[in-house]
Amino acid sequence: MKPFDLNIRHLRAVAAVVDTGSISAAARVVNLTQPAITQGIAKLERQICLPLFERRPGGMVPTAAAELLAPRVMAAIRLMDSRHATAAQVSAFLALARCGSYAAAAVETGLSEPSLHRAVGDLSLAVGHILVERRGKGVALTPRGIGVARRFRLGEAELRSALFELALLEGREVGRITVGAMPLSRARLLPAAVTAFHALHSEISVGIVEGSHAELVGPLRDGEIDLMVGALRPKSTDDSIIQTPLFEDRPVILARAGHPLADLGGPITPEAMTAYPWITPAEGTPLRAQWQAMFAGAGAVAPSVPIECGSVIMVRQMLLHSDFLTLLSPDQVAVELEAGWLVKVADAPGDVSRTIGVTTRADWRPTALQRRFLGVLKEQAEIIAAAP
Repeated sequence: MKPFDLNIRHLRAVAAVVDTGSISAAARVVNLTQPAITQGIAKLERQICLPLFERRPGGMVPTAAAELLAPRVMAAIRLMDSRHATAAQVSAFLALARCGSYAAAAVETGLSEPSLHRAVGDLSLAVGHILVERRGKGVALTPRGIGVARRFRLGEAELRSALFELALLEGREVGRITVGAMPLSRARLLPAAVTAFHALHSEISVGIVEGSHAELVGPLRDGEIDLMVGALRPKSTDDSIIQTPLFEDRPVILARAGHPLADLGGPITPEAMTAYPWITPAEGTPLRAQWQAMFAGAGAVAPSVPIECGSVIMVRQMLLHSDFLTLLSPDQVAVELEAGWLVKVADAPGDVSRTIGVTTRADWRPTALQRRFLGVLKEQAEIIAAAP
């Protein structure tokens, strides 16, 4: 079942009944008749295959399912910020936003193009703004449409979490956890955590989306991914995300086996640091800042960088066939170090380290299984931190 298979007005009615304790009071809150609310609750109960209320003389007593559902519904309504949008309209609009054309959205949803046009047009009237505009043979979201799509995606994520929690209430482990994997999480931490989590909860699928912080933070804010794992950014004024540290990573200076500095056997001198060219990530990345801090710690001026590259695979290949140096976490090239293709030249001078952790939305309320995944992630981080 998809989140917007559920009627939004019926969901609001359930939350209102939980809040007020009676259908009559809820009817005044959501502006529906009592029979409409009764019928809506019955339909939702059939859809989720769980009772939502116990009918008693003193009023409607919410079941565990309703207690789970109501907070998620209220959060979704608050995030979507549109009392007049229907589930069908929201679903059509999000499909159009994903696909970029009515034709492609029609294929994805199984609806006709005229139906999609009508649903998106009605939604524009409901929110009071033009949401899409023609761009050649396709369409693009207007600036207002981009904001509306973000709010609807966050609401959809809340309702999806509600469905997962209701399934768990029935004893069924279903759902999906989508993780944004930044470079420093991919070599060791995230593979270990995903493997350990799957051994405990094999019915839960885990999706891994690779990218940089800049590439992943937008989908995180939109609710398309649940959490990001990797190097944390310096504290900022952005209160829409929360960063939770897991452990400290200390990068080292690396080169190919047989490099002139391969047998240095001790601390690296400023002269040696500037005698060979470097490969580093681009300006503005945490590792580039650490590279610059390393030279400052050694009392040397950082040289110009002839090659900027953030791909570990490409950096490794370039190191193997040149005298370049680079600064990387040993975890990122553990296989190459073990095979003897690359060698550690020296520890980085100065206090060069990066905090590895989890980044989430400030208003994210993880499901029980998402909390368990976070727990496994922290356990694996503790193992890495304790390793020599």
